Amino acid sequence: MAPFSDPTDPRPPLPNWVQQAYLVLEKAASGSPPQLEYAEAVERVERDGTLELERSDAEHAVERLLERGYLYKVDESLRITGSLETPSDAVTDEDS
Repeated sequence: MAPFSDPTDPRPPLPNWVQQAYLVLEKAASGSPPQLEYAEAVERVERDGTLELERSDAEHAVERLLERGYLYKVDESLRITGSLETPSDAVTDEDS
């Protein structure tokens, strides 16, 4: 997954609090692929102690992440597109 700020993207980068909401959801998601119900995602973001967001702000963060493709919707579930963190020492198929 690309970082939140892509120099080739003409749109402004996501605000820090929306990026933090993504990290909350990434940690909370379970299963394969990692997913959460929409209502649970909003609740997790709203109740996160570090963000201190109202419900409408939590909903806005989830919607922005959907619009940008960091989350995608399948029925009523939200799936995490991919991790933002890629280990620098990760081995790729080309390295093998």
